[in-house]
Amino acid sequence: MRADNKKADPLASLPDVHPSRIPTHIAIIMDGNGRWAQERGFPRVFGHRNGAASVRSVLNESQRLGVQVLTLYSFSMENWKRPADEIKSLMYMYGMYLEGERDALVRENLRFRQIGRREGLPQEVLDAADRLTEATAGNTGPMLCIAVNYGSRAEITDSVKAIASKVKEGAIAPEDITESMIASHLYTTGLPDPDLLIRTAGEMRVSNYLLWQISYAELHVTSTLWPDFGVPELHAAIRDFAGRKRRFGGLTTV
Repeated sequence: MRADNKKADPLASLPDVHPSRIPTHIAIIMDGNGRWAQERGFPRVFGHRNGAASVRSVLNESQRLGVQVLTLYSFSMENWKRPADEIKSLMYMYGMYLEGERDALVRENLRFRQIGRREGLPQEVLDAADRLTEATAGNTGPMLCIAVNYGSRAEITDSVKAIASKVKEGAIAPEDITESMIASHLYTTGLPDPDLLIRTAGEMRVSNYLLWQISYAELHVTSTLWPDFGVPELHAAIRDFAGRKRRFGGLTTV
């Protein structure tokens, strides 16, 4: 079932790409905030603040293009290795973002989901995420999914543990385990797999992000740092995607 998106008008925004070639689900590794700030002589946190503006720009344009799901890698489990003051600022800004975007997401009929482990996150962040999830639960439009305290290996581990527990209880037999069952126990259950994975700042790696889900995603890497990533860069990524021949292991192009 496709999301109800009355704002979608892909040909008006990107007339050279057929609407059928617009990705259903775009996942983005938002990289380069710290470098962007340091290149300008500012603390790293300044880059994170400016990166929030790119989130709004990309989310708005994704709606216009008819994208159904936008998943953003905001804070990985490995990011806890960063300086404590930077982490504190990131969590504060994220909580403020969730509170500040609530009215807009409700008004624009967007849904919200946070994925990742809840353990370890500040209570105020969890509360803000829960309030936004609840406030948008009745919406029928596209989904904004933000990965916080997320690691794909941890996600797969949690899925395996949940299934193993059901096997132990006798609810399912080992031979009943399928790929779809594993997928249904991931944090992203119910969402389509990403069609396009975008990474900013030029790094050629996926950084433990949606490893199960991006099995057949098309990859687009840009040297643009996240605070400079906007509508033109999103259009370039989608044009790149639209020109790919997707065979999913077969011979027929999809």
